[in-house]
Amino acid sequence: MIFKRKAYDKLLQWKKECDGSRAVLLEGARRVGKSTIAEEFARNEYRSYLLIDFSKVNDTIKSYFYDYLEDLDTLFMFLMSAYNVKLYRRESVVIFDEVQLFPRARECIKHLVKDGRYDYIETGSLISIRENVQDILIPSEERSFKMYPLDFEEFCLAMNADILLGYIKQCFGERVPLEEGRHKQAMLLFKQYLLVGGMPQSVSAFIKSDKDFSNADTEKRDILKLYREDIMKIKSPYKSKVLSIFDQIPGLLSRHEKRVVFKNVEKGSYSEQYEDTFFWLEDSMICNVCFNCQDPNVGLSMNEDRTYVKCYMGDTGLLLSHAFDENGLIEEQLYSQILNDKLSVNEGMLYENAIAQMLVASGHKLYFYTHYSEEKHRNDIEIDFITSNNSKLKFKIFPIEVKSSKRYATASLERFVEKYKDRIGEAFIIHPKNLSVKDKITSIPPYMTFCL
Repeated sequence: MIFKRKAYDKLLQWKKECDGSRAVLLEGARRVGKSTIAEEFARNEYRSYLLIDFSKVNDTIKSYFYDYLEDLDTLFMFLMSAYNVKLYRRESVVIFDEVQLFPRARECIKHLVKDGRYDYIETGSLISIRENVQDILIPSEERSFKMYPLDFEEFCLAMNADILLGYIKQCFGERVPLEEGRHKQAMLLFKQYLLVGGMPQSVSAFIKSDKDFSNADTEKRDILKLYREDIMKIKSPYKSKVLSIFDQIPGLLSRHEKRVVFKNVEKGSYSEQYEDTFFWLEDSMICNVCFNCQDPNVGLSMNEDRTYVKCYMGDTGLLLSHAFDENGLIEEQLYSQILNDKLSVNEGMLYENAIAQMLVASGHKLYFYTHYSEEKHRNDIEIDFITSNNSKLKFKIFPIEVKSSKRYATASLERFVEKYKDRIGEAFIIHPKNLSVKDKITSIPPYMTFCL
């Protein structure tokens, strides 16, 4: 199935603005749909296209990029002949698919763009990992953007809920609750999003099988296997640490305090030993990493503390399959428990992961906040996420607390709002209930997160 993706609009913008002066690089984790959207765009927006898949290409094709870079007429003669495709000056596009597997092609972009006869789209997984690019010159003639699993908006469009989506946006803008029947409908969509996730193959399997969760689960387990194989291919010494954190993500997120306590990961370990580990997991886009921000002020990244970190899966559907893998497939009873709000133990983990996923897809970097009280000998303020408006003149922060239950305490958020009242733009609680506004705190249902 071909889904409506926001990446398509970004490609249209690139084509219009750059007009051949820049190649475009689609970065993303494996199986998020980069190759599909690149080829669909090429098919619709160009007279012809040539796709070179470097996961399948032979050594002869690779040799062309070494032998004929100074003779582009001959290079394209061989490529058109090999792929039986005719290219037209300024009317065709060349796709370098899985370009991280052949860094030389990416290095050639500088010369190919300067030549100007065609447009170029690159797709890559783990593209910027140090070991993949250390021996090449990264082209400056390249615009890149990240592609994620289907976000909640894209999932709603795939489920033919575009009218409901517009209604959600309207209600958020006006800060009014949805009509109760529509709220229940939107919550059901969100719960399906928790269970299925946003990986295109999983969503496609779910829709094609008339909403059979087990079919989606099978696809997700194939993807998790690929991720594990990618980790096993790491050549650096931190491979074992990446694998250890990856395997422990469900366990880490199922705790009340979801940050990574390194001494519990491995006896005697400390945060500095895991710097490359979290770089790999975040840069591969398998995970979304969230750092502590002790002084939420202008430029959250300037005040981040990387010794305190939370690690979320890049896709919540994958997290679910990763967490319940004892029997190979998730039992139907688990789906029923989540759909009917009966799963108390792990639902908070899934909610918070989904909110992290939705915030990242909306362009936010992830930060959290904790305050330790010497008097109480414990953390007396814990804020799940903090976003900002990125303004240097009128900087405001937006604390977000995630509650998977309909009953919860708000003391922590209230203390934070009082402590930083001059910096607060708006404070949010994300909970299963409908939208409400009380005492300067806006409570919204989880399906509204994409509006933040």
